[in-house]
Amino acid sequence: MLLVRRSAVGFGGVARWGLRCLCSGDAAGRYQDTVLLPRTDFPMRVNGPNLLEREIQIQQKCGFDQLYTWQREKKAKKEYCLHDGPPYANGDPHVGHALNKILKDIRNRFEVLRGRQVHYVPGWDCHGLPIELKALGDLGTNELSPLEIRQKAREFAERAISRQRAAFQRWGVMADWENCYYTFDGKYEAAQLKVFQEMHNKGLIYQDYKPVFWSPSSRTALAEAELEYNPEHVSRALYITFPLLTLPAELAAKAGVWAHVSALIWTTQPWTIPANQAVCYMPKVQYSVVKRVDNEQLLLVASERMNSLASILKTNLESLATFTGSDLEGGVCQHPTIPSKQVPLLPANHVTMTKGTGFVHTAPAHGMEDYSVATHFKLPVECMVDEEGRFTELAGPELQKKSVMTEGNATVISMLQAAGAVVKEEDCVHSYPYDWRTKQPVVIRASKQWFINTASLKDKAKDALQKVRVIPESARSSLLAMLDRRTYWCISRQRSWGVPIPVFYHKETGEPLLNKHSVTHIAKVFSEKGSDSWWTEPAETFLTPEVLQKSKAGAVSDYVRGEDVLDIWFDSGASWAAVLPESDPHVDSYVEGKDQVGGWFQSSLLTIIYANENTHRGEKMSKSVGNVIDPDVVINGGKDLSVSPPYGADVLRWWVAESNVFSEVQIGPNTLNAAKDSINKLRNTLRFLLGNLQGFDPRSQAVDPKQIHYIDQFMLHVLREFSMKVTDAYSEFDNGRVIRLLQSFITRDLSNFYFSIIKDRLYCDPEDSLGRRSCQTVLEEILDGVSRSIAPVLPHLAEEVYLHAPGHDEGDTLFRSGWIKTSSVWRRPGLEEAVEGACAIRDSFLSSIPGRNAAEYELIIAIEPGLFFELMESLQEEPTSTCSQLTELMMASRTTLASSLPRDLPSDAITSTGTFLINLEGGMIREESAYIVAAIPTSLSHCPRCRRYTSDEPDCLCPRCQTVLENAK
Repeated sequence: MLLVRRSAVGFGGVARWGLRCLCSGDAAGRYQDTVLLPRTDFPMRVNGPNLLEREIQIQQKCGFDQLYTWQREKKAKKEYCLHDGPPYANGDPHVGHALNKILKDIRNRFEVLRGRQVHYVPGWDCHGLPIELKALGDLGTNELSPLEIRQKAREFAERAISRQRAAFQRWGVMADWENCYYTFDGKYEAAQLKVFQEMHNKGLIYQDYKPVFWSPSSRTALAEAELEYNPEHVSRALYITFPLLTLPAELAAKAGVWAHVSALIWTTQPWTIPANQAVCYMPKVQYSVVKRVDNEQLLLVASERMNSLASILKTNLESLATFTGSDLEGGVCQHPTIPSKQVPLLPANHVTMTKGTGFVHTAPAHGMEDYSVATHFKLPVECMVDEEGRFTELAGPELQKKSVMTEGNATVISMLQAAGAVVKEEDCVHSYPYDWRTKQPVVIRASKQWFINTASLKDKAKDALQKVRVIPESARSSLLAMLDRRTYWCISRQRSWGVPIPVFYHKETGEPLLNKHSVTHIAKVFSEKGSDSWWTEPAETFLTPEVLQKSKAGAVSDYVRGEDVLDIWFDSGASWAAVLPESDPHVDSYVEGKDQVGGWFQSSLLTIIYANENTHRGEKMSKSVGNVIDPDVVINGGKDLSVSPPYGADVLRWWVAESNVFSEVQIGPNTLNAAKDSINKLRNTLRFLLGNLQGFDPRSQAVDPKQIHYIDQFMLHVLREFSMKVTDAYSEFDNGRVIRLLQSFITRDLSNFYFSIIKDRLYCDPEDSLGRRSCQTVLEEILDGVSRSIAPVLPHLAEEVYLHAPGHDEGDTLFRSGWIKTSSVWRRPGLEEAVEGACAIRDSFLSSIPGRNAAEYELIIAIEPGLFFELMESLQEEPTSTCSQLTELMMASRTTLASSLPRDLPSDAITSTGTFLINLEGGMIREESAYIVAAIPTSLSHCPRCRRYTSDEPDCLCPRCQTVLENAK
């Protein structure tokens, strides 16, 4: 029976008190059945298979799968829209998914509890190369038609979606699972083409021949967001001379003095030298002609780079003449590997002095800044590299078909060495762009692609970004910096699995046929038949006589359909158009990982900004983790349960809430066990609350606030403060603060303070007494408040508690009954000061008897007449009492309240002093009062029932317990 009693009591010190009460000898044994100990069938711990079974039962019984539909059908004054960034449908669910989806679900569930109507439609990003590559495996694409590739990719994506969706639902994520969005759905594709059409109509989308990031391993163009930078990439860097054939005027005047002068350039990409069209300098920087002391070679370099170059070349450099960069105008250099080719010296602002020589070799087909120079000075843009990253015949027979990143690069270096152009060769470790999918280096090569003119959207995008809140705020500067750097966005991809760019080309002229009439009709076809129809349907399906007539085009036979597909960032970035109501595409929050600053956040911003400049979006940033631990193993356990036990969904959700999502997130056995222990401590507190509410119905037995005891009323005030702080924390997306507030409230305010004070009243007062019902009234409010405060994070535990809690009907669920309910009535004038003043006195008393039992002392509290004395009188009306609210707070045997200490204090009395500052009515009433506490070993005896020192005779009941038992007969 002892074990049963201990289990029934529950949390922390309460459990120890229950044991002590039952283990105090024969006298105590006679009264054990008269003590109202906690009773509940709510389990203290649930582990292993029982935990998993209980969570699934709760999901079914409490209608987790029906909650989203219920709240959408319920009338609400406000709507909260969290637009879901689509996860990639290319694999099993991982911890990054858990962090993402659970973060969103915590916020959505909070908004539902607050009475708002949540709009949350989950989606999946279904197109793109990663899915295509995984779907094909080792098959490759050479032997398959585009339709065969698309079929395999679709099937792969559908399987991945099925696994991910099942996992998200098991995690307790509330969403419109019957109406998710998929970027391969025909209606979605049609909405996406509508965005494309409107942006094209406004001149924001255009076709051009310009350099783009190109992945030889994927054989497609890439956008900036599809790159990752390898900081350990090693390049063979060269210092190369470009002999001056035509000297600028300033140098020509001294041509008789000098022999041959060469401009010195530095490059980490020697393979681009054959495509060189110019050498650029900075107009406002000083340049010098220098002579190498070791071999008397004359070099033209930036003056401020002389010292660094002397160190690198390991020789002294003697300056012969200095002049400004603008004096270099008109100079012409000899191309180092093509004797017949001459290249000009040209001014450019992208030249920097941090590295190199102050001159930049310019290959317009292989650099963004180089292309800008070529556009300004009308230089040719000749791309000598094919889709596989190999030199074409334009590079000459010595280089043709060689990979520019390997043997082609080595051959160019050999050619430069043979020409005597290499001054210095070195390995350079630097950051270099890689294809984020294949993890292979990319190149920059010119090709004909479709672009979005982001430069023209930049100012509007920046203005819109200033109107939204970004968490953390530091992410705003990252977004703005990326917008500044991005002058255009390449949106065409040379793959099969994606949304086709809706363009036809004239067979002879190559002119694109693309207008609102053609795209509108193509979108309609896609909506009805899906984008596979681009490959299955004849051209006449898309270029109908009406479309051709409105387009003022020739016969359908004159055109051939395009083969490129849209960038997947355009796919997902246009999701707002497919998911949100067309009449009001308003979003309250976007919640994604930091890696999406240059991805989904930016593509969404750029695609939506043209349509509605005033759309308000709260963008919330989170740092996602990689595929480190399988969340299915976290929930269900691994093969060896002793190593990887099942933790259940709520532990995973607690870990997400507790994690600092703005930094690197850690997960492992230690963090998961800590989360489990925290939840078990919380369960014990909830169990104690439930056990002491056995038989209590708040609908008929709750005490009127005016009659509630001061300490109980004070706890309602503390609960109100707690609930307000928790509400603010959820509103700020600060789930970690919610956890800290909860743990502090449970440990400091409940376990260490309130529970330790009310035990006697709960267990030993008459069952229907005002004091006990007052306490139960507050315990029910606390249970309700704590349950609702944890519900967004721990929905399974919250609903489990609600199933056991008193005061509602069968079939009710917590999530259908609202947020924490508090009342301004709970804050009574003087209440806080009275209880906190008493607590200050108690602290002085307890500090004076370290390590000893407070219940073995009687107290005399001396306070001069005044406001503080009156506040203490509200807790104890009679001069001396063993059962007043003041005595209860002191946890003493008996308390006497007086204006001064008696002169004849016993010699063993322990005195302590202190002051308390009363601050009422917003500071209008301020009074500091002094007090003295005398603690005297009690002369009263130990009561065998309540275990307090309140009995007049040894082994006899105290007056309170005697009255309780007499009335119970």
